[in-house]
Order: sequence, then structure tokens, then C-alpha cells
Amino acid sequence: MLLPVNLTLGIVLAVLLAAAAAVAAWASLGRSCEIVLAGLRAAVQLAGVSVLIGWVVRSLPPLLCFVALMYAVAVRTAGRRITGNRTWWWAAVPIAAGVAPAVALLLLTGLLPVRGIALIPVTGILIGGALTATVLGGRRALDELTARRGEVEAGMALGLLDRDARLEIARPAASDALLPGLDQTRTVGLVTLPGAFVGMLLGGASPVQAGAVQLFVLVALMAVQAVAVATVLELVARGRLHRD
Repeated sequence: MLLPVNLTLGIVLAVLLAAAAAVAAWASLGRSCEIVLAGLRAAVQLAGVSVLIGWVVRSLPPLLCFVALMYAVAVRTAGRRITGNRTWWWAAVPIAAGVAPAVALLLLTGLLPVRGIALIPVTGILIGGALTATVLGGRRALDELTARRGEVEAGMALGLLDRDARLEIARPAASDALLPGLDQTRTVGLVTLPGAFVGMLLGGASPVQAGAVQLFVLVALMAVQAVAVATVLELVARGRLHRD
């Protein structure tokens, strides 16, 4: 067992969470309450998933409902991080555009069986990656358009379409959303040993099998995130996803 589930683990987690919130408060980062709430939510949600997962993986209907729930939560989280107005629901498009083709390809080729024990973790990883890329790409694009509004208007004055003018300004900033995934892939095995690799080893797989699974996860994530960023950038450029 990697970590024993006992009182000591609970105390260490509480200390780490309190330290994170304290440092954020000391540095005036303004996220102390969010850090504490995120930690508590994670504990409650993981406890619930631990109870439900055994039932969910037994049949297809609850499995699909669970995947749909993951997607819905990701859309809500990403959309609200990008904007506070009613256009937040457009975050559903980049997440689906990135994840759906990748999962469909895996299912059609037989690499991913339609079983909860395999489908849920892989889909969850891909949805999580699309969520992160959508949030970073959308926020960076909208921030850049706000800060450089004059340049956008200048481009329009020169004859560029609204979409093209916004793309010229927002594209470089939005592309930065791909950097975390790129850096993780470039440094895997040298700086970090990601969860899929470690989990496979702990489950009894050979190092070669674990490495193959981790490589698949990283490459699939890059594809999903590239599609998500390109899609959210297009939505921002077309004014579908915006701030008041």
C-alpha cells in the first residue's frame, strides 16, 4: 500500500492544507478560502466516488451516467472560470471537441474496453486535461483582448474582420495554455513519474506496460488539449464566449 489510510494521514493532509492556505494569505494571493474549500470538496467527493465506483462499473447505464456527470461538472467549472455571464455554457464545446473524438477512437480500435474500470479513469484524465486547457486558453484570450482592446479596434479599422482582428491578438496568449501539457510530456521520466505510470506499477504491471500506458495518456492529452484550445480560441474570436 502506497499510503495507509489512518489518523496520521488525516493529520498530514490537514497540515498541508492549512499550510497552503496560510502561505496564500501571507503572500496576499487572495485564494486562501478557495484553497480550503477545494481541499474539503476533494475529500468529500473522493469519499463519495470511493463508495459509488464499485456499483458504477458493474453495468453500462450507471457507467454512462457517471461519465456524463464528469463532463457536466467540467463544463460548469470551466465556463464559470472563464466568464460570469450566460455565455459560460459554450465551454461545453471545446471540452467535447477534444475528448469525444479521442475516446471514440480508443473504443473503435478496441484499445479501450467499454468497462467502467478502464473507461472511467481514462475518460476522467482526458476531460480533466480538456478542462484545464479550456480554462487557461479562454481566460488568457479574453484577458488579452481586454488589455489590448485598442489594437483590436485598430485592426478592424484597417479592414480586418472582427474575428480575424481578435484572433491576431488573442492567439499567442491562448497558445500558452498548451505549455503545461507540453512540459509534462517533455520531462516525463526525467522530472516526474505521473500517476498512470506509478499506478500501473503498484498494480503489478511491468515497467514496459506502465510506460506504454503513460505514453498513451500523455499523447492523447496533448491532442485533446490542442483541440480544446483551438476551439475555445475560435469561440472567443467569434464573440460566442465573452465577458460583459
